[in-house]
Amino acid sequence: MEPSDLFIDAFGRLPQAVRRAVHGLDAGVLNRRPYPQGNSISWLIWHLARGEDAQIAPLAGHEQAWTAEGWFERVGLPLAVEDTGYGHTSEQVAEVRVQSAEVLLDYYQAVHSRTAAFVSGVTGQDLDKVVDTAWDPPVTLGVRLVSILGDGLEHVGQAAYLRGMLLADS
Repeated sequence: MEPSDLFIDAFGRLPQAVRRAVHGLDAGVLNRRPYPQGNSISWLIWHLARGEDAQIAPLAGHEQAWTAEGWFERVGLPLAVEDTGYGHTSEQVAEVRVQSAEVLLDYYQAVHSRTAAFVSGVTGQDLDKVVDTAWDPPVTLGVRLVSILGDGLEHVGQAAYLRGMLLADS
């Protein structure tokens, strides 16, 4: 198996999990927080997509879908264009409110398409390339891709759990 095959399969699992987490939910459920400082499904899926978009784009050498494809305007959040949700306060989490599941699904699909295109060209040699020297030890492409995937799986799992919890309470 080639590294690209592994990453195509691994990242390919996220879109279906994202769909399962948000499909059929109205804005009220998507934006509801389980407790005052908790994350909403909207925030979790938006942050998953923004994190993947913001990290894959520079690796692939292109602009983020968030800005290049106009998702910043379509999603319409009152946040700075470069905001990914990393380090958000409870007040900032509260600002991430969407009008529909479709906008989350469509944005994530746009991000996933770009990710799939990028990872389809990843070779074994590429995995050892240092992509971030701000960390000790420096981060390689392989480590960065696993990190992005791990964050995505964690957040979609949290969103799926929250969906079950919120629907059980209704």
